[in-house]
Amino acid sequence: MAARVEAATMNGEESDERGSMWELDQKLDQSLDEEACRLRNMYREKKFSVLLLLQLSYQSLGVVYGDLGTSPLYVFYNTFPHGIKDPEDIIGALSLIIYSLTLIPLLKYVFVVCKANDNGQGGTFALYSLLCRHAKIKTIRNQHRTDEELTTYSRSIFHEHSFAAKTKRWLENRTSRKTALLVLVLVGTCMVIGDGILTPAISVLSAAGGLRVNLPQISNGVVVLVAVIILVSLFSVQHYGTDRVGWLFAPIVLIWFLSIASIGMYNIWKYDSSVLKAFSPVYIYRYFKRGGRDRWTSLGGIMLSITGIEALFADLSHFPVSAVQIAFTLIVFPCLLLAYSGQAAYIRRYPDHVADAFYRSIPGSVYWPMFIIATAAAIVASQATISATFSLIKQALAHGCFPRVKVVHTSRKFLGQIYVPDINWILMILCIAVTAGFKNQSQIGNAYGTAVVIVMLVTTLIMTLIMILVWRCHWVLVLIFTLLSLVVECTYFSAMLFKVDQGGWVPLVIASLFFLIMSVWHYGTLKRYEFEMHSRVSMAWILGLGPSLGLVRVPGVGLVYTELASGVPHIFSHFITNLPAIHSVVVFVCVKNLPVYTVPEEERFLVKRIGPKNFHMFRCVARYGYGDLHKKDDDFEKRLFESLFLFIHLESMMEGGCSDSDDYSICGSQHQPKDKLENGNENENLSTFDTFDSVESIAPVKRVSHTVTASSQMSGGVDELEFINRCRDAGVVHIMGNTAIRARREARFYKKIAIDYVYAFLRKICREHSVIFNVPQESLLNVGQIFYV
Repeated sequence: MAARVEAATMNGEESDERGSMWELDQKLDQSLDEEACRLRNMYREKKFSVLLLLQLSYQSLGVVYGDLGTSPLYVFYNTFPHGIKDPEDIIGALSLIIYSLTLIPLLKYVFVVCKANDNGQGGTFALYSLLCRHAKIKTIRNQHRTDEELTTYSRSIFHEHSFAAKTKRWLENRTSRKTALLVLVLVGTCMVIGDGILTPAISVLSAAGGLRVNLPQISNGVVVLVAVIILVSLFSVQHYGTDRVGWLFAPIVLIWFLSIASIGMYNIWKYDSSVLKAFSPVYIYRYFKRGGRDRWTSLGGIMLSITGIEALFADLSHFPVSAVQIAFTLIVFPCLLLAYSGQAAYIRRYPDHVADAFYRSIPGSVYWPMFIIATAAAIVASQATISATFSLIKQALAHGCFPRVKVVHTSRKFLGQIYVPDINWILMILCIAVTAGFKNQSQIGNAYGTAVVIVMLVTTLIMTLIMILVWRCHWVLVLIFTLLSLVVECTYFSAMLFKVDQGGWVPLVIASLFFLIMSVWHYGTLKRYEFEMHSRVSMAWILGLGPSLGLVRVPGVGLVYTELASGVPHIFSHFITNLPAIHSVVVFVCVKNLPVYTVPEEERFLVKRIGPKNFHMFRCVARYGYGDLHKKDDDFEKRLFESLFLFIHLESMMEGGCSDSDDYSICGSQHQPKDKLENGNENENLSTFDTFDSVESIAPVKRVSHTVTASSQMSGGVDELEFINRCRDAGVVHIMGNTAIRARREARFYKKIAIDYVYAFLRKICREHSVIFNVPQESLLNVGQIFYV
């Protein structure tokens, strides 16, 4: 670990020499940063061997393409819910399906959007995190420049007059623009949650519907009952995770794709090979030229052929983009084209069978094996969407946009495999309600299509910013991508508007409910943070109290939890003004989430001292990424003290002859900052892991008389370590703020409802911080406060 010790006061030649050394150090830091960035890029873009790449492509089938692959179960029925009036309409619909699959999943998502992943993580919040690292657009501004020194924190640097820099300034200048972007992200997230409800419903119901084809005596009610039983079983085993059965997913989906492709080729050969002329886009023009509202609204059914792309992006997981691209171009895309072409050939011969086109087109000898494969594929598709929903909830929680819920890690191998019990049961109840309530594929399909098209629109708008700020593409390329995407997606969206009253209202209601929860929770979280920021205590006030803080310092360690990463929180002043004693050692603990997927364990904690040594006050900032979890077996308190002891040990080693000076600065870090930390000529003791400054605490640190207390006579870090260990043995108390928010009397009625009822209810049912950090109840002390907004 590098260490640098500098005296706070220099004179003449020594100062000039120090300045030149600082410039040299700066250049060294810059070169090291560039080398680290180059190595990270090499790691992300490393070329896998052909064999390994094919293996990863095979494995990605089960995780990424299950949802997209099961669309042939229900597309043609939802395209022609009232029957086929003109046989040529089948060719036109097939042509639309072919070019929809080409433009949206193939060109847009697989070859463009998937490259915008955040270290392998997809989804709207992953894109938002990527943007947050390139522009200061977070509404809760608790980031610090030292966070940018993390090895997992990658971002681009803009030229001052570039288009990217102008866009960045435009976003940062207005709070309303930051809020609008967050609202856009929340809308997309809520729609994907709705997709997590509708995908299992339509996939399993469509698969179970095959029973009526070979067993016509079975009623629709029995089919719905079978679907509900499968759904209950699916959601009931979620707590086991997919780690144990995940190895089955890839072979199931591969068998599914090869089977539907084989049946498609068989049907094309047997029934009508002329359907292949649908590869000409001329038939799309003729399809719409024949006119009629039904042909336009049929786009809602055709759009179901590209459902699953949002799960495709959200489930990228640990697969390299090249593996996902190979799997789609070599297996998924051609198999889907053959499957749809085969169904079209069959219904050209038997147009009355369009309602059950998939199962009726299966040769009788392989019907029941295909039914089993279809059911298994529908379960895999549902599992992929449910897992994606869990990941999005975890990401939203880390960004302060969702109430604290229990998150369980289900795999020892993969960080992204999680289980959220509360959300799981909510999804199950809503999924069963949709399945039993609608009882048919048509209305569920309309609802499904509405959710997907809104997610596509949101992704397009966010991708526009990604291309400008992250990729730094030329504005002409950005304009071409945005316009082409919006033309196609707005066309589908206009068709879905006609189906809002035919089931399309379902995702809107579900998304509105989740959006209300997420927006109210984020608003309350933001107001709590602003209150803490505005009411924090100045360091001068703390220093004025003296080493005893004007109280009796009793043996023990007090861990004061706060949302502030700098300054002294208001709950501390509230605590010491109402109680006559405080612990001998006080540590302000801030747990904050950063817009990165994960923070390495060795970079997790930032520790620094507050005030002179004989105050025995420290700050510890624990940093987490949106993919990191607080596991039950993690001893947060133990790791915190290990970081504190390491800080004191390294501080004593680096102090040298500076300890007797009136003003001193000790800086040591694994990742040295690029800019010198200054506030005039005054400095403070900083973390041995990373420098971490605050406006209030960068103040003169004067030597205090050594006659105040016996503990202040300690001359070295070893004595202080022994002192803290004795205090730790005496007892550790976790002091947490229990801040309640109330709406002012003059506030508008909707604000009173949001704060006094919705937010208060969410606070009541969400998990407490003490549970998340496994704090023993006998060591917990809550400090209550109320503030009005």
